Amino acid sequence: MLKLAKTSIVALSIIVSSALASDILVTVNGKNITKQDAQTFVTAQAPKANFADLKPAEQQMITNRLVEKQLFTELAAKEGIDKKPEFQRNMDKIKDELLVNMWMKEQMDNAIVSDGEAKEFYEKNKAKFMSEAKMHARHILVKEEKDAQAIIDDMKALKGDALKAKFIELAKAKSTGPSGPQGGDLGEFKKGQMVPAFSKAVWALNNGEITMKPVKTQFGYHVIYLETKNEAKALPYADVKDKIMMSLKQKQFASKISEVAKELKSKAKIVDMTKTENAPKK
Repeated sequence: MLKLAKTSIVALSIIVSSALASDILVTVNGKNITKQDAQTFVTAQAPKANFADLKPAEQQMITNRLVEKQLFTELAAKEGIDKKPEFQRNMDKIKDELLVNMWMKEQMDNAIVSDGEAKEFYEKNKAKFMSEAKMHARHILVKEEKDAQAIIDDMKALKGDALKAKFIELAKAKSTGPSGPQGGDLGEFKKGQMVPAFSKAVWALNNGEITMKPVKTQFGYHVIYLETKNEAKALPYADVKDKIMMSLKQKQFASKISEVAKELKSKAKIVDMTKTENAPKK
């Protein structure tokens, strides 16, 4: 039984060592440079980037930078930079900053917001969590108003799928706009995103309707077909829950920091040396 246990421990050690070895990118004078080091470097440049997702050439470039950094670190130590008074002063500043940052992070981590609090905030502030009004439309663009009106007259008796099919056919044949080959498809866009005259006309339509008069803009005359229109509406709580909870945690954190700072100042001996009466005598 003891022999089996020892064998298991040895096997586990080999597995762990192999796993750790797989994270090592390169060694420099015996110092390991790992994937975690590379990720830290990448995050400092682009917070949302992932080292593992980068192209091989980019990964190699980052590895080279880390190799150089290690070599420069060794050179600086060899030349005694860490013994200089300026280095020690800067280290003290970094230590203080790190101490405060870690304390701040701990306070933020300790902030607790319940689902009930988040839901209550959502219900009271639904206007802050609205989806934007959007629509999906097609258009036929021509230079002359009479040509646009003729196109409208050709379709005004049609409805439903027949109207849509005819509109796409005419858009491909007659539209001078870049969307013509795609049946005049403009895709989905937000309310107010198009030029005013176009936006006003398309928003006045119901789904599956066309404009019954040509719409003039600086580009020419448009005949517009509305595929779908979605009014602005409140986003579901589930879609914004995480955002709300983080916002409330940050608010709770800021309030606590303000209170702690106020209390500490009230107990501390603070002398403002910029005041004339406190300034050193010459």
